[in-house]
Amino acid sequence: MNSVIATALAVIAALFQLSFSEARGDAPQVSRELPPSAFAEVPAPIRRELARRGCSIPQPVEERRANVIRGDFHGRGQVDWAALCSRNQSSSILVFRNGSAAAIEELARRPNQSYVQEVEPGRMGFSRAIRVAAPAFILEHYRWYAGPKPPALSHSGIEDAFIGMASVVWFWHRGRWLQLTGTD
Repeated sequence: MNSVIATALAVIAALFQLSFSEARGDAPQVSRELPPSAFAEVPAPIRRELARRGCSIPQPVEERRANVIRGDFHGRGQVDWAALCSRNQSSSILVFRNGSAAAIEELARRPNQSYVQEVEPGRMGFSRAIRVAAPAFILEHYRWYAGPKPPALSHSGIEDAFIGMASVVWFWHRGRWLQLTGTD
């Protein structure tokens, strides 16, 4: 009788673990990651540096080509690039100042699993995306949701979004990255 109970408990524990794993996002999921070479519009030195670091570019379920952006993140008129770099099951935003592969900053390293959600019944998907946050976007979202008051806005920020949930805006000001209000 004890072996029957032990077997039943083992089966229940296995089912509980399966449910718990699925709730955490360990269930089979639809995710797609592109190599840096898939982004021909990105300067070659940046693509090479992303590849050298072992980065792939994770794609949100609903988008075909995302998570590599160009903007004036460090100052008006400056051309910077940012990419969401996935490696070792985590992703972070790499910012290439003035388009240089020699001046790189890393922001917001998070486990990829933190950005997995059910995108349709029974289908899990990666849902992290970065986008250019223009000054008008930053001010509008500050007015709607409050949060930290933005400094004078003369250039763009980087929106770091958990699609359909919330976002923050990374904004370069006086030598450091501030976190400003995004979507709620």
